[in-house]
Amino acid sequence: MNKARFLPDLPPETLASIQLDGLRWSVNQAIRNPVYAARLAAAGITCGDDIHTLSDLRRLPFTTVEDLRDGYPLPLLCVPPEEIVRIHASSGTTGKRKVLAYTKRDVDTFSLQMARCLELAGLTPEDRVQIAVGYGVWSAGAGFQAGIERFGAMAIPVGPGNLDMQLQLLCDMQATCLCCTASMALLMAEEVERHNLRGKLALRKVIFGSEPHSLKMRETFTRKLGLEKTFDIAGMTEMYGPGTGLNCEVGEGIHYWGDLFIHEVIDPYTGENVPDGEVGELVVTSLRKEAIPLIRYRTHDLTRLIPEPCSCGRAIPRHGYIRGRSDDMIIYRGVNIYPGQLADVLHDFPEAGGEYQVELTRKAGMDYMFMKVERAADATAGDDVNLARRISMELHNRIMARIEVEIADYGSLPRAFGKSKRVTDKRFD
Repeated sequence: MNKARFLPDLPPETLASIQLDGLRWSVNQAIRNPVYAARLAAAGITCGDDIHTLSDLRRLPFTTVEDLRDGYPLPLLCVPPEEIVRIHASSGTTGKRKVLAYTKRDVDTFSLQMARCLELAGLTPEDRVQIAVGYGVWSAGAGFQAGIERFGAMAIPVGPGNLDMQLQLLCDMQATCLCCTASMALLMAEEVERHNLRGKLALRKVIFGSEPHSLKMRETFTRKLGLEKTFDIAGMTEMYGPGTGLNCEVGEGIHYWGDLFIHEVIDPYTGENVPDGEVGELVVTSLRKEAIPLIRYRTHDLTRLIPEPCSCGRAIPRHGYIRGRSDDMIIYRGVNIYPGQLADVLHDFPEAGGEYQVELTRKAGMDYMFMKVERAADATAGDDVNLARRISMELHNRIMARIEVEIADYGSLPRAFGKSKRVTDKRFD
């Protein structure tokens, strides 16, 4: 393994010391904001010196998405406005957007975490990286570009959509790595196949993220693009943007930057920490953010902490792949269902593809769930009825919910440049 330029490789005791210092610094930074100061004081914390050990983190109050929206347009700001050099915002699908401010140091840290991801993915300065994610107020495009430039590779900044340009530049610029959502990777793979372009590509790797995905979807675009490796990038606008972690070449979960963040996993209903290895809601505390430090921020992402060392040999902490979001949970006839559970069932059926859509309706006071599943690309239509019945039975066995299943032609469900919307709830229309 070559000597790392950007990756941290810290012994546990060194990392714990860095985290404790970072937590104290973040508390001192947070109390510069009156909202934070009042909440921390109510918890008996008036300065960073009140934090004696890392276990004191559990004394601190949670920060939520509502805190960011309530303080619009510059929530929880902890530096003078003149120190802000950039803002980014979330997609804001409901209510006001979450706007996050950045100091010069924050922008530098953002590029560092992205450069670390590129190094962990095995890229070199000789790579050419095509960026197919959103620019502008969205953090992804600017973050990928800054990280690529800091790392020293070639950035090809295309942005989302525009399939003709994407395909042309993949061929003409001989891009070796593509950065996009999982849905965009699948769409690109199908277009490459349709235009018979695979032999003209130099593409070896895809770094994707922004949405939960099925293993079957990942296998599909890996095969169609002829990739050596794919990498799932973690991140959120609240923590600079993408790049808070990435899976290594072994693929046993997401390595995250423990010198930049402390990760906890809690029971989303009780707020109590769960034992390592159990799935719950990811809570993140920043250790270097200046403009808007976030103390115990509830992400709603579902994952687990992995305490065991990774077989890759790196001493970088890990969490599991994101399984969905606690606020995406479907309550159907008294059963709690996460979309990731549906994808897990489909993976056991080779005749089924990775794409699906769910519709929930209500008739005469009774809830109904209908699931449309694409047939695998190499499967024939002759066994659709039997396949739908077997999938429905397995869903009932594993999730304890009766779901009507219909098989659709491969490629018939909508494809997206960004995050795919797979669940439509019409029960309350």
